[in-house]
Order: sequence, then C-alpha cells, then structure tokens
Amino acid sequence: MKKKVLFVCIHNSARSQMAEELLRKYGGERFDVLSAGLEPSKEINPLVVEVLREEGIDISGKETNSVFEFFKQGKRFNYVITVCDESNAQKCPLFPLMKYRIHWSFADPSSFEGTHEEKIEKTRAIKELVKSDVLQFIQLVEAGGLQENVPSHWKID
Repeated sequence: MKKKVLFVCIHNSARSQMAEELLRKYGGERFDVLSAGLEPSKEINPLVVEVLREEGIDISGKETNSVFEFFKQGKRFNYVITVCDESNAQKCPLFPLMKYRIHWSFADPSSFEGTHEEKIEKTRAIKELVKSDVLQFIQLVEAGGLQENVPSHWKID
C-alpha cells in the first residue's frame, strides 16, 4: 500500500515543492505525495523551477496548493512533513488518521539576496539538503524504523 505524504511550507512555492518532486522521483510508486502552503503564493519560485530542472524535474506549469483546502476536502496522509521554520510549522492542521507529523527546517529561497547566480547557488544547496532528507525518509519508511531511527535534526510530533 502506498504511503501518503504531504509536504507543507508557508507559500508552497519552494521548499515543499522541492520535497514533493524529489520524493516523487526517488520514492517512485511507493509513495502518493502532495505539497501545500499555509498561505499559498500565486506562482512557484523561478529559482526552484530552474534548480529542479537540473535534477531532471520540470515543474514550470505546476500550481500551488492550500493545506487548508486539503484539510477541508478530508484528505488523509500517513506523514505530514513541514519544511518551514518551527513557529509556522505549528500552524499546520492535524489531519485525521495522520501517523506522523515531522518537521524539517530549511531556509526559504524567497529570502535569498544577491545576484541571480548567488541565489541559484543557495537554492541548489537547499535542494541538496532536502534531497538528503527525502532519501533518508524513504530508507527509514521502507525499513519500518522511522520512529526508532529519527535523525537528530528532525522533529516528530
């Protein structure tokens, strides 16, 4: 049975989109994955579109989603993973039958300053951190040892 995963951040324009697409790519058919924002923006961050394209993933036509719409629709998830700062992660609703709420904290690419190339480099670095956590998540879920082997930088509610 596929594990249902929801990634949540503030605007659903960067971090949660990266996590969703990387889990889709590396987790394959074993996961049913979505992402959403607490306050969804109108569009996905162009830096993220560019960086994911380098990973062989095209999200140029993708739209953002609202976590509260998913909640109102009665969607159910085994895992809800917040990828924003701790204070915003606490605003995420608790979904019925949710097995785990996990928090991974990443810097927001929309806050990056500098030249285009400097912002791209910082966004690539975030993508690599997200990818590392996604790959570790896949391994732990498949081994059935998530609760016992939680990495020290993850927080589980």
